[in-house]
Amino acid sequence: QVQVMESGGGLVQPGGSTRLSCKVSQIILSVWSTTTVAWYRQAPGRERELVARFNPGASADYTDSVKGRFSLSRDYTKKTVHLQMDSLRPEDTAVYYCKATTTWNDFWGRGTQVTVSS
Repeated sequence: QVQVMESGGGLVQPGGSTRLSCKVSQIILSVWSTTTVAWYRQAPGRERELVARFNPGASADYTDSVKGRFSLSRDYTKKTVHLQMDSLRPEDTAVYYCKATTTWNDFWGRGTQVTVSS
């Protein structure tokens, strides 16, 4: 069973930066090479929304509100996708979830809290 685990986050001041990591395990490299990894977030009282998506062999996608502030990178051998978050705003406060999509299923992590506050 593919496993997904997020790490990073915590309390960050407005204008600050943090990096989230999504580690995908129990997956062979040939499958990992074609796995899409997406970050979602859910703020209290709001629906879960797509933040950014790493597409193997293609450009990453970002929701408009984070373009120019967030960026994705993949460490292929460590089976990890990082979400670098800069110029953070209070409205970025949410639980951030990672989803790995293989050819046969979606696998979610349990989420990690990011709170942007002074």
